[in-house]
Formats: sequence, C-alpha cells, structure tokens
Amino acid sequence: MRLTNLVGESAEHASAREELRLAEIELMRHRERVADLRRRLPLGPVVDDYVLEEGPPDLHADDVPVKTVRLGELFTAPGRDLVVYHFMYGKRQTQPCSMCTMWIDGFNGIAHHVAQNVDFAIVAAADLPALRAHARDRKWENLRLLSAGAGNFKYDLGSEDAEGNQDSTVSVFTRDSDGSVRHFYSAHPRMSDDIDQRGIDMLSPVWHILDLTRQGRDNWFAELSY
Repeated sequence: MRLTNLVGESAEHASAREELRLAEIELMRHRERVADLRRRLPLGPVVDDYVLEEGPPDLHADDVPVKTVRLGELFTAPGRDLVVYHFMYGKRQTQPCSMCTMWIDGFNGIAHHVAQNVDFAIVAAADLPALRAHARDRKWENLRLLSAGAGNFKYDLGSEDAEGNQDSTVSVFTRDSDGSVRHFYSAHPRMSDDIDQRGIDMLSPVWHILDLTRQGRDNWFAELSY
C-alpha cells in the first residue's frame, strides 16, 4: 500500500515519502524483534527484598507517619511484573532532574492504563518530604512514590554511584511463587561510549513528536518551568 499523493506534490517528494514509509515499517518490525528478545530473557537473579519509605497516597497528608515497604510488597497480585523508574533526585543530585521530571509528568498521565497490566513505582534517593513536595508541585496524583535514600537499592541497580551521583534508569522485576523478587531487565540512558542519552527515549512521547519535525530534537532540553 503506497501513500496517497498529496495535492501539488512533486514526484521527488512522493518518492522520498515512500522510501521513508518503508523505512518506518522496518523500524517498527525491528522494535518488535527487540521486544521479543527482551521477553525471552531467562530468569534473572534474586535480589534483596529492599526496604523503601513511602508516605500516604494523598500527597497533601504529610502529617501521616512514614511507613516502610519492601520491594516485594509493591507487587499487588500474583503474575504481575513490577516496573520501577529511578528518579534522579537525592544525595549529590540536590535538585530534581528536569528531564526525569518530564518523563514522570507523562507517567502520571498514563498510570491508570499501565496499572491494568503491571505494577509501577517511582523511586528516588531524595528524602520523602522533598520527593512529595516536588510531586505536589507537579501534580503527580496517580503515582506510587518511594524513597530509597537510606538503603542500597539504587546503588545495587546501577542508578547511583558510590559518591551518590544519580542516574535515570528503568528496571523491571518479577516475583516467584515463594515471594522471591528477581531482576528481569534494566535500561540506562547511556547505552555505550558513543550513545550517552538515548537509552530510554522510548519511554517519553516528547522525543518522538520532536522527531516528526524538520528541526527534530536539536539541542532542546527539558526544564522544570518555562
């Protein structure tokens, strides 16, 4: 099926659009092959049942005592996977990462859809009051927010170094029938020495919309306010 010719379109433009359409089809098929490879990963290692800190679902109820919750308790039902986004905020990252914030703005909007299939949480090294204050400012009302600043969770998963520098990461976990939690998959922005910031672009529609335009992404970078 070829693209419909546009009114006044030159043969050169139509030919270039057709070449692009075929390339986009191949890109889609390649993404599906990559996703299939990901699904076929063997069982990952059992990880510690890390202790995290969590406040009440109501972001305005900071007078309610903080509770601790284990990683395995973030699974809400058998057979569900858990996706965790590691937010760059806390320790050496004294201000919330603006790019992570853009990602999480989007997650907040689709969280109720994701929840139909998997469990999802945001984990930061920032102390819980600071994390919740930022969430209130961004109106993140649909997300489960947790602090891992007192433990080794982010360090062990590669989203924090020994000096407390933070990195954005997405991690997926599974849970065995005996309650053991296993690491299934993680992705970082830095895919290789020559790919520094593209490893989790698929998680945000912003980049894909910009890529539709002639200017593309250029040197644009998200900010906390505009």
